[in-house]
This record gives sequence, C-alpha cells and structure tokens, in this order.
Amino acid sequence: MAHSPLYVKALPLQELDDVEVIKTEIRTGNILIVRITPLARKSVDETKLAITELTDHVKSIGGDIARLGEERIVITPPGVKIWRRETASSETAIPAVKLLSLRSHCRKRLCQEATSEV
Repeated sequence: MAHSPLYVKALPLQELDDVEVIKTEIRTGNILIVRITPLARKSVDETKLAITELTDHVKSIGGDIARLGEERIVITPPGVKIWRRETASSETAIPAVKLLSLRSHCRKRLCQEATSEV
C-alpha cells in the first residue's frame, strides 16, 4: 500500500482565513513553518486569535507547535514532536498572549517572549 508523501511546507499567515488552510495541511500530515509577521503587522488581536486557535487544534489532534525564531512558528502533525532544549516547557502550551507580545519600538520581534524555542 502506497503512502502519501509527507511535506515540510512554509506558509505565511496573512489573514485569519489562513488558519483553516493551515489546519487542513496539518490534518493531511504535513509539517508547517508558518510566518506570522504578515498578519501581525495588520492586527495583533487577530494574530493572537489565530495562534490560540492553531494551538488548540494542534493539541486536540496530538500534534505539536512551537516558536521558531522571531517571526515563525513550526507546527507538526500527530506523531511528530518538536525537540526543545528545556523538557519542562515541552509539556506547556504556547501562551498566545506571550507569543505575540509586541515591543512598541520593533515590529520584527513578534515572538520575543514565547515559552519555547526550537
């Protein structure tokens, strides 16, 4: 029996509607690197909502989600876990509020206070 290929995809989060596309990709079994900067530049509140929705969805299906640098998050499907330097943080959710704390003087530091970094 042939298995469908697993892909690692880079996608931008440009608007709230992109959350459904990301959920579909994760359900398909793909690993995603999502750039959150495009939506965060438009609306911090919508970005927080999107991250919260993605975190809840990923946890509900047994996947994983973590910050990847300053502007991206990585999302994995069930069966793929993200290695973290600190084992205590691997059991903790990414708090959306902390993940998206913006420093008023620097738009590029969108994820400054996320609890886990790859």
